[in-house]
Amino acid sequence: MESEAAANSETVVSRGDPTRRSAQHTKCQEEEGAEDRSEEAKPPPPPDQKEILRALEVVERDSVAIAQSFTSLFASLRVALSEVTGRSVDHMQCFSDAAGHLQECALDAATKGNRYINSCLRLNEEMKGIDSLASQLKILRRNVDALDSGVNKLLRLP
Repeated sequence: MESEAAANSETVVSRGDPTRRSAQHTKCQEEEGAEDRSEEAKPPPPPDQKEILRALEVVERDSVAIAQSFTSLFASLRVALSEVTGRSVDHMQCFSDAAGHLQECALDAATKGNRYINSCLRLNEEMKGIDSLASQLKILRRNVDALDSGVNKLLRLP
């Protein structure tokens, strides 16, 4: 009686919802197809134990070879990274030395430039009074020339 009620409820549901009916129909077909396939396709016979052991040995050898290859690769990468890092440190040290030397040279040049400018300023200040000195020197030269002429005249007396 319960099975009849369940069948009637399924019939009522399937009559009321056409998409549910087609889904149930498709599900039934898949189940029937799966049963047919399982009967037709028999599982292959289990492989021999020796074949399994050989396959495992091959897989193990390949795994060891791959592991060694990765170990070698990582060692090479570690060495390369160490060299690059070492070179980078060397380059940074060289750059730092060059920058320090350049800074010292620039400071030295600025100091010498300031000395030169100060000397030029002092000379300029001293040269401001040179016009009067030049005229005094001209007068002094004339006097010396006149004295020389006078001495020469005095020495030529017969």
